[in-house]
Amino acid sequence: MDKKLKSWKGWLLFAAAMVVVFVLGLCVSALMERRAETASIFNNRKTVIEGIESRNEIFKDDFPREYSTWKLTADTTFKSEYNGSAAVDVLEQRSEMVILWAGYAFAKDYSTPRGHMHAVEDIRASLRTGAPTTANDGPQPGTCWACKSPDVPRMMQEVGVDSFYAHKWAAWGDQIVNPIGCADCHDATTMNLHISRPALIEAFQRQGKDINDATPQEMRSLVCAQCHVEYYFKGDGKYLTFPWDKGFTVEDMEAYYDENKYYDYINKISKAPILKAQHPDYEVAQMGIHGQRGVSCADCHMPYKTEGGMKFSDHHVQSPLAYMDRTCLSCHRESEETLRQNVYERQRKALEIRDRLEKELAKAHIEAGFAWEKGATEQEMANVLQLIRQSQWRWDFSVATHGGSFHAPQEIERILSHGLDRALQARLAIAKVLAKHGYTDDVRMPDISTKEKAQKYIGLDIPAERAAKKKFLETTVPEWLKTAKANDRLI
Repeated sequence: MDKKLKSWKGWLLFAAAMVVVFVLGLCVSALMERRAETASIFNNRKTVIEGIESRNEIFKDDFPREYSTWKLTADTTFKSEYNGSAAVDVLEQRSEMVILWAGYAFAKDYSTPRGHMHAVEDIRASLRTGAPTTANDGPQPGTCWACKSPDVPRMMQEVGVDSFYAHKWAAWGDQIVNPIGCADCHDATTMNLHISRPALIEAFQRQGKDINDATPQEMRSLVCAQCHVEYYFKGDGKYLTFPWDKGFTVEDMEAYYDENKYYDYINKISKAPILKAQHPDYEVAQMGIHGQRGVSCADCHMPYKTEGGMKFSDHHVQSPLAYMDRTCLSCHRESEETLRQNVYERQRKALEIRDRLEKELAKAHIEAGFAWEKGATEQEMANVLQLIRQSQWRWDFSVATHGGSFHAPQEIERILSHGLDRALQARLAIAKVLAKHGYTDDVRMPDISTKEKAQKYIGLDIPAERAAKKKFLETTVPEWLKTAKANDRLI
């Protein structure tokens, strides 16, 4: 048998090799052109920026693609089976939450979050920030601004971190005027990702870590972790602190708070010392399969986009379900509909436990309040209050996180189920206390079927709150904006 390669086969292999070389050449050429174009942008920037530039519009001429997609965070039209980009009154949907937050500002007003472009206007409009009339008025500290604007690191640099936190919220009203944007995550000179908030750096330091050692891929999550985390206001100075010293889990943080004898407020009905979770998105994401595999927040919430031969991160930060062709389908091979239903299935299962937990926990608060009325002692109620605290912490930790039932579904369901267990234990313990005081019937539940009824039950005068806030928005806020523009802090 002739083992020599026939001439036509040789020519075929040669031609195939040439095609491969040609294609590789095109790829290299395109890559070099893209690098050259990127380098050209940075070497020929129209605007020279030094220090912290909080006015997002200043960046638009040099980074038009990023800027134009960032502006899309103002959009409120996206909606999935659960939540979306519009502000939805959660208390209207879940009136039991008013009982859980009785004695805390969240019982007045709590809506689903909108995009980054709305960050400043939404915190101004919220009933939770009150209606201050002077810089030293209002119930909230300056720390409440910490994650709302690139003006925050600018002010921290000007007045000092401690001073910024310690002032009242209204003190910075004419300073914090630009919504979450460029300087929150980028060094204005180099545009490298950087950490602009001290709380994250300090949390790493207390764990014996140096955040400067983070890889570029890790930074694509850590810039988000500056704000999308659990935190609290420590001490009289209301110093922003992440409770990560013992770890990221719900039990680790609970142990940290218990050791420091910390609570956010005393529930007005049950008298339980309550921990109010914020939004432990980064921590929960690290517990899920995507976080464990090194997928960053930006991979799914700011996917790459190609336009005019340029590859850039889409700064329209939103749900990955809004553009699945560039998020989920970058790795998965199932259809969009299959993947979407996978997400909804996880959400439904978590919500099934959440619904039950909220109802049982609200009853526990009301029954505990009834026990106090019947003459229960602090010693008798100690275990009850601890169980309510533990139950509510697990509930809040799970529901406050954005996308937790997708990021780490097994962990969220575990936490919610443990919260339900403690709520039921609390109700059983209350029944035993009531029996000691001669009461063995069921505790009559008030009508809290609507937000308004629940708020009235806990003694809130929401119409008066709304009237005061309306006046604040019509008088004080315009003055803040006028001052900011006059001092060239707002374009």
